[in-house]
Amino acid sequence: MIRTVRSHLNVEAHSHPGMTGKNNEDRYAVASFVLDEHHKMPVLFAVLADGIGGHRGGEVAADLAVNHIMQVVAKSDGRHTRHTMEEAVVEASDAIAAHAASKEELKGMGATCATAWIIGDKLHTAYVGDSRIYLMRGGRIQQLTTDHTWVQEAMEKGILTPEQAREHPNVHVIRRYLGSAEPPEPDFRLKWFDGEGDHHPESNQGVQLQPHDVLLLCSDGLTDLVWNDEILEVVRAKPTLKEASRSLVELANARGGHDNTTVILISVPSDFKLEVKKDMDWLPWVIGGVAGVMFILVVGSVLTLSLLRRNTNVTATQTPTAPSFFTQTPLPLQTASPLPAATATLQEPLPIALTYTPWPTNTVTP
Repeated sequence: MIRTVRSHLNVEAHSHPGMTGKNNEDRYAVASFVLDEHHKMPVLFAVLADGIGGHRGGEVAADLAVNHIMQVVAKSDGRHTRHTMEEAVVEASDAIAAHAASKEELKGMGATCATAWIIGDKLHTAYVGDSRIYLMRGGRIQQLTTDHTWVQEAMEKGILTPEQAREHPNVHVIRRYLGSAEPPEPDFRLKWFDGEGDHHPESNQGVQLQPHDVLLLCSDGLTDLVWNDEILEVVRAKPTLKEASRSLVELANARGGHDNTTVILISVPSDFKLEVKKDMDWLPWVIGGVAGVMFILVVGSVLTLSLLRRNTNVTATQTPTAPSFFTQTPLPLQTASPLPAATATLQEPLPIALTYTPWPTNTVTP
């Protein structure tokens, strides 16, 4: 894929360390692309990671997660999303595990991740841990992901209710995370409606987004303190994504802000219409080729008719004058110079202390 300057969708993100004085161990990145220089299908990729581990371990793990996942995706052709995300998760997890083994103070670190890969208007997701993805459409909010936590398993077995799960001491016990001894499998279940079983959600990958849709990627700092219907209410009430993203974080902080809170909002413009521009550099060559063939045929016809007339005996004393044939020479074709193709420059992995930053995009009323 090739990096582009601006996204075809609207994006806003906001992150805050919370109100307890801890370091911010959340990291995120958003980048826009086209598939290639000939097939200008627009692409947006967003990734969010929540670090796990004491001292600075969580920060390091989240940095590694975001950087490795983004670089694997940027190198891909964008046509095999599942395979690419499996590769990205394994690479990120292995990098975190290797760093954790290299320093005593980093032992036990890990990270969650949630990704949204939008190719044109088709949504693909992959996630590990308890960072979530929501879709807001038509006055309704739907959690697309399933937490990889102890309390989620307890709820699925009927041991706990959602209300009980919020206050349970095991609420933050994660079953699947990047940096584990064995690389975790990314979860491709995309639950389009409540109560959907695990037999079909993976087939929802590639679902079509619609104008006015709003996607939310967030860390558990938000969902621990703000209910789903409250998230919907805030996003619908605010005139811009920027205000909505900040209001969500402020609401979590007002209720204690005991953890880092990060949100990424992605909205589909109200007048959204997917237009894929394809390179037409081949068109002048085709036109020129057709014109050349026609010219050869016309000249050949003239020569053939001339020879036939010369060989025809009309009279011994009179030589007929061959009629004049008008041949139209094609005008030289005006070949449009192709636009300079954007080139993708893959940067070297960034230092651990840094991470990718969100790409600037327009914000509109969701």
